Amino acid sequence: MTSGKLYLIPSFLAPVDPDKVFPAVNIALMSEIKYFVVEELRTARRFLKACNRSIDIDSLHFEVLNEHTDSSAVPAMLEPALAGHDMGLISEAGCPAVADPGSDLVAAAARKGIEVVPLVGPSSILLALMASGFNGQSFAFLGYLPFDTSKRSATFKEMERAIRRGQTQIFIETPYRNRRLIDDLAAAFPPQTLLCVACDLTGPGQSVRTMPLSQWRHDSIDYAKRPAIFLLYHS
Repeated sequence: MTSGKLYLIPSFLAPVDPDKVFPAVNIALMSEIKYFVVEELRTARRFLKACNRSIDIDSLHFEVLNEHTDSSAVPAMLEPALAGHDMGLISEAGCPAVADPGSDLVAAAARKGIEVVPLVGPSSILLALMASGFNGQSFAFLGYLPFDTSKRSATFKEMERAIRRGQTQIFIETPYRNRRLIDDLAAAFPPQTLLCVACDLTGPGQSVRTMPLSQWRHDSIDYAKRPAIFLLYHS
């Protein structure tokens, strides 16, 4: 029997009309798939319904894969694909398997010989890099920076060395700590270092601002509760 395919389906970064961020083929595919692995069930169900109101959500089969999932349970989630059914992987936001536990499912699919098909959609990392004006040929995505003070300081020193080599540093933070992160960066890096903060990408409140850290020290905009991605580069 031929295996089904595993489609990697990008989801919303912000509330927006699906037609503005997804090609029609994405919506057509997710309307046909009956088996999904998702990071958060309620979000995924709402996302599918927003893309196509005619989808019968109750007829679909969902498995949840998040940071609490035991790794030993992941391979069994691919049983529908092994039985010949196409499957969809949906992250909480943006592209699945990028800074996302869905990468474990993709790795398991590769081991089982299941074809993996990434679909086009919004990526906060690439959108922010495009809008920053920073080096797009050499960059590193660091995910969440350490919260522990000593580890955070060591990471900042590594980042500064990378910036001096011309590598853009990209990272994220829990929204309610966005302001603290900006303050920590302003205290730790040379004042001429450039910081780009990209918020609410693709949404109606989208904001992308690039300034030296010396200016960010005095910035009064409140970024709390706003999903943001941060980029550092030399001036």
